[in-house]
Amino acid sequence: MRVLMLGWEFPPFISGGLGTACYGLTRALNDLGTEVSFVLPRPVDAAYTADAPQVSDDFQAAEPVSIYRRSEFERVRFWALGAALAPYLRPEVRSALATGLGEERRDNDVPHSDALYSGDLFAEVERYARLVLEMAGREPFNVIHAHDWMTFPTGVAVAMTTGKPLVVHVHSTEFDRCGDSLNQRIFQIERRGMRAADAVIAVSQLTKNIIVKRYGIAPANVHVVYNATHSTGPTPDLKIPPISRDEKIVLFLGRVTAQKGPDYFLRAAQRVLESEPNVRFIVAGSGDMIRHTIARATELGIGDKVVFTGFLQGDDVERAFRMADLYVMPSVSEPFGIAALEALSYDVPVLVSKQSGAAEVLKHAIKVDFWNVEKMANRILAVLRNPPLQAALKAHGRLDLRRLSWESAARRCMEIYTQILEPGRNS
Repeated sequence: MRVLMLGWEFPPFISGGLGTACYGLTRALNDLGTEVSFVLPRPVDAAYTADAPQVSDDFQAAEPVSIYRRSEFERVRFWALGAALAPYLRPEVRSALATGLGEERRDNDVPHSDALYSGDLFAEVERYARLVLEMAGREPFNVIHAHDWMTFPTGVAVAMTTGKPLVVHVHSTEFDRCGDSLNQRIFQIERRGMRAADAVIAVSQLTKNIIVKRYGIAPANVHVVYNATHSTGPTPDLKIPPISRDEKIVLFLGRVTAQKGPDYFLRAAQRVLESEPNVRFIVAGSGDMIRHTIARATELGIGDKVVFTGFLQGDDVERAFRMADLYVMPSVSEPFGIAALEALSYDVPVLVSKQSGAAEVLKHAIKVDFWNVEKMANRILAVLRNPPLQAALKAHGRLDLRRLSWESAARRCMEIYTQILEPGRNS
């Protein structure tokens, strides 16, 4: 099996859960013997990659293009093409990418914290599609696997050109990101991609329901494949200085956008602090609501009890999880929520909204409606005040993690590939 994989982020250059999911799935496919050509829409520089790129000497397609490998992927080749699809990246990182493309950008072309999408993003989507079409004839593959809406037009174009079957993988929909105030252009791109696909993968039943109801896709053509995490239990201790001797730590880690529910987190924090003052709340992440969220903490009178860390990467993410007594994911609409699994992998109990895909697979997590601030606060207090409950949530959380693996997700994807490959189409 050879897969042409289309995605717009991959570790170590990531902005959220999509890159983590792409890494886990690609690594598992590699381990199962699948050949993958992973096409990323950006120039790769040593400053952004774990391993220095290895550029093919015989490749003569449009520039800038590089082909490289990473040591842990024996059967995966990475293609880095010159298109800056990075809607959620911090402004300074996106600007660096644009500079790497040899372009001059105006300030209003860079997605600042008050804009979810950049003004030229659709042009970059088209650029990515053109570059992929140029290289597609040089790579053997049986099936196309496109992750999220920005790669759907490319997947459709390659499928039409080559006759190969297309799988689109929906990690989030425009309804998740924007509610009913959706961007119609993006909605149309999503719908066209799903309707053109031979199979649609949803990361949860919650997402499948949206795809069927809002996009008009036949239920039989939508397959649920849950995300996972590599770690299945606690890792060795990391010595971290405590904030203070008696404070408990409650963590929010994710993009600070309306979709993720930071305002509900702060309102629950206010309720908790009214009866339990020795608690510190950490908001780790950046996004279009970050300034509003900081102002909101001050307005609620809890500014001195909330720490805003900004966007975290690598070891800093690990430190944040290891400091936490509880991880809270109060998302308004969360297709999955891979950070909840990551919290459990660091032995941190989790509280998730019922409006999340993770709630479907975490049988022993605390679950509340995102809007029920009183109940959320009461559950937070119960965990912080009850060490036996905290210990039980950790132990049961480890059991939940053992039931989820990237290997099983990869095997399910391979079953879907096999189903859509008709005789004579896999040469």
